[in-house]
Amino acid sequence: MAKSDQKSIYALVGDEPFLQILALKSLLAALPKDTNRVTLDGETAELGDVFDELRSFSMFGGGKLVVLRDADGFITRFRDQMEDYAANPVDSSILVLRCKSLPSTHRIAKLIAKVGTVIKCEPPKQSELAAWIIRHAREAHQLAVPADAAAQLADLIGVDLGKLDTELGTLALIAENGKITADAIRTTVAFQREQEMRALTEKVSEGNIIDTLKLWRQLLQTDPATEFRASTWLTIWVERLTRVRLKHAQKIPAFVIARDLRIWPASQTDSLIRMAQRLGEPGIRAAVTRLADADMRSKSGLGDFAANIEGFLLSLR
Repeated sequence: MAKSDQKSIYALVGDEPFLQILALKSLLAALPKDTNRVTLDGETAELGDVFDELRSFSMFGGGKLVVLRDADGFITRFRDQMEDYAANPVDSSILVLRCKSLPSTHRIAKLIAKVGTVIKCEPPKQSELAAWIIRHAREAHQLAVPADAAAQLADLIGVDLGKLDTELGTLALIAENGKITADAIRTTVAFQREQEMRALTEKVSEGNIIDTLKLWRQLLQTDPATEFRASTWLTIWVERLTRVRLKHAQKIPAFVIARDLRIWPASQTDSLIRMAQRLGEPGIRAAVTRLADADMRSKSGLGDFAANIEGFLLSLR
């Protein structure tokens, strides 16, 4: 991305975490490799925290990207100041606001659209899912999925974009000449793989790092593609951990948290709450940074995916 193409503010708007993560990764990939990324929690950050990061120079000499998760509440608390900033943002940093909602009629939305970019991150409807699968498979995995195969995947998995991405990544590894068929999907889309990734994140939530590493290494031996799926699953896990901590702090019952965050099985919520309490806000923020660093190191050729993910798991001890 050329300097002239960079925007000062990006708003990722919608309630689909996978699409927000995808948009953020795309943005990061287009920025210089020495860009310093800082992630803040919008529900707990103060205005000074965000402005200090935006107006300070990167310690590594490159540009700076400040990501504000759950920015809805932050914008509500500091609407006037954020509108003033959006009208005249600093040009040495990039601000990314991750919001569930940002009505286009609001002044701040209009200001962001004028100086930056608003990216919608709403999941497709079930009727639109097959078309999304075809497009995402082509763009993200260089995989050609015919209409009947896309419909098969949509029926099997539903509107769970993270799971669909995982399955498409697996199918891309076994596809012949970059194409897959509905028959191949019926025989190779194994929910066993999904359950294995779910089991891994459950082990992480329980805080048993020794058993987590044992399972991680077993999965690598039985399915080399595990290392590529783990980054997405763990990113979603950390995002969920953040939301669990905030809701638990508001004294929302565990069963309501499970329902609101679509945690399945719901019994995993208790483990997530305990992990969130053990790490606390600073620990979760550090985990986000370490996971992003592991992903970036892997894509930059600094170690392989498996070793970098294992390093992230060890850091949670």
